[in-house]
Amino acid sequence: MRQLEKILKWGGMKKDVTILIISGIAILASIFRFPLPFDAAWAAIILCGVPIVLEAVIGLATSFDITADVLVSIALIASVMIREDFAAGEVAFIMQLGALLEDLTVAKARAGIEKLVRLTPRTARKIIDSDEMIVPAEQVQVGDVLRVLPGETVPVDGIIRSGQTSVNQAAMTGESLPVDKGVGDEVSSGTVNQFGCFDMRATRVGEDSSIQRMIRLVQSADAGKAKTVGLADRWATWIVVVALTAAGLTWLISGRMIRAVTVLVVFCPCALVLATPTAIMAAIGNAAKRGFLVKEGDALERLASVSDIAFDKTGTLTYGTPRVVAVRSSQADLSESEVYTYAACAESRSEHPLGKAIVRCYRNTRLGGLAEAEGFQTIPGRGVQAGVHHKEILAGNLELFKERRIAVPDRVLEEAESFRNDGCTVTFLAVEKKLAGFIALADTVRENAAETISEIKAAGVTPVLLTGDHQNAARHISEQLHVDEVHSDCLPEDKLNWIDACQKERRQVCMIGDGINDAPALKKASVGIAMGGIGSDIAVDAADIALVNDNIGELPHLLRLARRMMVTIQCNISFSMALNFVALALAVTGILNPVVGALVHNAGSVAVVIDSAFLLKWREKV
Repeated sequence: MRQLEKILKWGGMKKDVTILIISGIAILASIFRFPLPFDAAWAAIILCGVPIVLEAVIGLATSFDITADVLVSIALIASVMIREDFAAGEVAFIMQLGALLEDLTVAKARAGIEKLVRLTPRTARKIIDSDEMIVPAEQVQVGDVLRVLPGETVPVDGIIRSGQTSVNQAAMTGESLPVDKGVGDEVSSGTVNQFGCFDMRATRVGEDSSIQRMIRLVQSADAGKAKTVGLADRWATWIVVVALTAAGLTWLISGRMIRAVTVLVVFCPCALVLATPTAIMAAIGNAAKRGFLVKEGDALERLASVSDIAFDKTGTLTYGTPRVVAVRSSQADLSESEVYTYAACAESRSEHPLGKAIVRCYRNTRLGGLAEAEGFQTIPGRGVQAGVHHKEILAGNLELFKERRIAVPDRVLEEAESFRNDGCTVTFLAVEKKLAGFIALADTVRENAAETISEIKAAGVTPVLLTGDHQNAARHISEQLHVDEVHSDCLPEDKLNWIDACQKERRQVCMIGDGINDAPALKKASVGIAMGGIGSDIAVDAADIALVNDNIGELPHLLRLARRMMVTIQCNISFSMALNFVALALAVTGILNPVVGALVHNAGSVAVVIDSAFLLKWREKV
């Protein structure tokens, strides 16, 4: 059996474009009677036909798998036996051309799981009797005390015992902003400690840790996704039975072997084999012009039947980067622009994403240059302290102001809370230990997001917001975009479970995301679309389609293109089947011989390719 498998691998020559080119030249030379130093038809038979026969024999011998190759093999052998070499070579070439097109639409090997594995730290800093020891991460036990330094990845799940910091949780929740952490807060493996040093007690280790659960989710989601079977192979049993029956009856009634062989030749599913892959290839070319990289050959087939499109919020419907949306002053003698300037100067040396966002947005407003921050100091998990124009500036969260005993009036707290309810993050500012005001930052909606959602609804598909962000942020975005179904605070397994529940109700879901936390859902969904520009490599690897330029405005076109592609495929199939039966009738009556029958099939295949080619430039007028 291993020898047969080796032969089958040799039969993989059908994927070799060079062989198809040689066979095609040989077929053309035979048609136009161009002299060659070898039998042109036999070149195609050997290069294209032999692998088909081998695959058919191995399929029947190992698992009694009846595919389109079985009928083609019978027709090839019969044609050779009656010395109709050209018919055999032409049919073999067309079948291998269709197989090549199908292979070209299959996704390349994906490395998403390997990249997830690389996120898992190999070592951990274990604290034993006040001493710090580097140990392999897999040796960490529940209850061990670990130390995590700034910039390091958290090795296992645990609870902070001492220290304050900000943690980038994008790998697990997809949140665009880091989360401040202190004593008693939970931290997850795979997340990144950005600033302060902290000690933690391990609570979930090894296979129970968050990042390992993520890896298993991705693996299980990929294994559970059904693969589409080629149409010709799906109907192969019936095609073989009908063809053999028709050929046998023709031979018995007419007594002429050549008619029976002609029946086998004309009934070979050449046009049927080309019907689907040519349309898919043309649609993939159309999608590529709009910034979509289609990685899975049957992704567009599945996209045509989706009933729901689930969006991650951050980086998908929004830009994924915080922006200043409001500046408020709490002192009558201090303008909002001055509050903004003090905050930007104080944050000018900050490495915190919120601080960087304030500086970036301030510079974009062109309110003026930034003064040098004197005595800059980062307060992990709280904010920053600096001197600006010889004044002490504090910028940070409410906990920092409580610790420094800086009073924040109730009216300011109420106004800040209203911004938080709209999904904003608030940075308070103090000048000379007196509250000066606050700055509200939020992730902003993409310019064409509302129009995209509206067009998706018009197409009869339900948009759903599936995000790891908090309820307020999710609600604020959903109201802006008129998305009715919202699921917030979603961990990777929550997204996966929601998609699984939909699939049990026979609802086909398309998932669109950009983060590592979206990878399991992207694989589990009927179709996964990743934001290719700002998206993580792992999300792109897990998806069936990558949106290279992050322009979600083309999503409605992709949806309509997928549906149009299916219409084209159905037309191609109907035409190819009709041509088969007409050619069958002509073959039975003796009007067609094997060579003419092969040419008729060739013409039918060309017609299918031309019809599919119209998809390359198709765009529905709306």
